[in-house]
Amino acid sequence: MKNILLYLLILLMSATAIAQVISKKSESPLLEMTEAVTTGQYPGIHSILISKPGQPLHEHYFNGYSADSLHDTRSSFKSITSLLVGIAIDKGFIKNVNQKVADFFPENESFKTDPYKKEMTLKNLLEMKSGFDCEEFNETKDCEESMSQSKDWVQFSLDLPMKDLPGEKWAYTSVDPMLFSGIIEKSTGLSVMDFAKKYLFAPLHITQYRWTTDPAGHGMTAGSFYMLPKDALKLGQLVQNNGKWHGKRIVSQSWLRESTACAIPIPDFSFSRRNTIGIPQPTYYGYYWYREVIKTPELEVPLLFASGNGGQYIFIIQDMDLVVVFNQGNYNSSKAKQAFEIMARYILPTYKKKL
Repeated sequence: MKNILLYLLILLMSATAIAQVISKKSESPLLEMTEAVTTGQYPGIHSILISKPGQPLHEHYFNGYSADSLHDTRSSFKSITSLLVGIAIDKGFIKNVNQKVADFFPENESFKTDPYKKEMTLKNLLEMKSGFDCEEFNETKDCEESMSQSKDWVQFSLDLPMKDLPGEKWAYTSVDPMLFSGIIEKSTGLSVMDFAKKYLFAPLHITQYRWTTDPAGHGMTAGSFYMLPKDALKLGQLVQNNGKWHGKRIVSQSWLRESTACAIPIPDFSFSRRNTIGIPQPTYYGYYWYREVIKTPELEVPLLFASGNGGQYIFIIQDMDLVVVFNQGNYNSSKAKQAFEIMARYILPTYKKKL
């Protein structure tokens, strides 16, 4: 009897050891990723977080950053502004995206007299097709710096001259989402800070963050919002879960379908063009969200994501039920896009095997 028990014990120990080896082997790409970042192969990375239901959270910080470090989201916060607009529409504060911007600022004379401004809709702002004489994506006319030096960023944006008829031309600019700071305040009677806290942050138990505000008290809705990476992960999970958080509806599924459809092609651009193992694919824009396919000889995976200067990404991989957050310090550098190579080389292959 003792021999049988000993045999079973040895068998159990062997099975456990084999399982541990298999587990380590399946996680080896992530271990290799961490080693590559730690040794400087991918510089300037501050955090990588990976979430998949039923599996342990992968959470790693680098270069002096920790789980308690608030990080500048830069323009990835525009995607959060998109969520706030959707919530305002869901709750009836805003009728729909076809409302005219002029409806919210009846006191502004330029929206009464300028024939182009009269036609501007919320959808034009969401799609970066306002027609304002601004363009930051190709750095042809950056209005954000001048805006940041003004005393009222909403008023500055409203007073900008027009270049194109609204809805005709895609031209990325931070003044478009900045107007939603004023629009949300006008339509709800709450500052965007209070609105976000009540309807988005508090339900997700997001409590540690810092707004950037102008001297007039408007919260920045185009970027420079500081939050914890784990809370950025929550927002990605909210989108992945079709607008629900722990069973509670936060934003409608219909808004997420509309806002993340991303049907606007960005001309001659791919986030993956510097990816050494991937095949560059076109990038598409929605209501402050991006879509692009990561393609290699071994895989082809569609990504939905928020993007901010320096390498601030919230990736939502709907086909794999996966959310990945990157924070980096590679501001105004192409190195920021190394996240796409890391996704293609380490993260997606790891979880692709587990489908």
